[in-house]
Amino acid sequence: MQIFGVDIGGSGIKGAPVDLDRGDLAEERYKVLTPQPATPDAVADGVKEVVGHFGWTGPIGITFPGVVTGGATIRTAANVDKAWIDTDARALLGERLGGLPVTVLNDADAAGVAEMQFGAGRDRQGTVILLTFGTGIGSALFHDGVLVPNTELGHLELSGHEAEKRASTKAKEDHELTWERWAHRVQKYLAHVEMLFSPELFIIGGGVSRKSDRFLHLIEDIKAEIVPAQLQNNAGIVGAAMRAAKSAT
Repeated sequence: MQIFGVDIGGSGIKGAPVDLDRGDLAEERYKVLTPQPATPDAVADGVKEVVGHFGWTGPIGITFPGVVTGGATIRTAANVDKAWIDTDARALLGERLGGLPVTVLNDADAAGVAEMQFGAGRDRQGTVILLTFGTGIGSALFHDGVLVPNTELGHLELSGHEAEKRASTKAKEDHELTWERWAHRVQKYLAHVEMLFSPELFIIGGGVSRKSDRFLHLIEDIKAEIVPAQLQNNAGIVGAAMRAAKSAT
């Protein structure tokens, strides 16, 4: 069974059909740059381009980098235009996609759902936290496999700043941090999250998961196991498709 997944990020919009039996992309993903400013209409046009690239005409799951309530309404927009706040994303994107059935959820939640089903969190009980490091820091919190949605732990305070302003991969690039210095910031962030939630497992996702050998071994003094996301940066696309398939049944 195939369902289409789209992952809206602060820097890129990417999507592909997903093979839900394998939990992997059925075709190579297609990506466009996130428009700047990332207004609702401009982003919707980007989503339309990604979907149109494949000529897709069925259900579509779409992630959003912020809080999504009721499967539709955007409540926060840290890394896209503030005009998204209070927008009915399901209605907007569904209309732009010609009335196709659309499901919308938080981007890190989508990645987490995919990793718990097909990746590093499979068959893991207890408290598991997936953190996606990219333009910001997204989070997905699970207990015994059940998602607590919209946690947004990237906005916790760290050293007097929002954590994602200090420890995201964008912060690494903006401040020209070495892997060692960045890993130290990530370690401080993980220690703070661990103090609050005492997870058994941290899953590190986002594009930087492809380079886990550059920094994971530098993170010390964390009691929880720390592993890279197995689906890497495709996890959001897979999770979006999984949620769309669930909504369609």
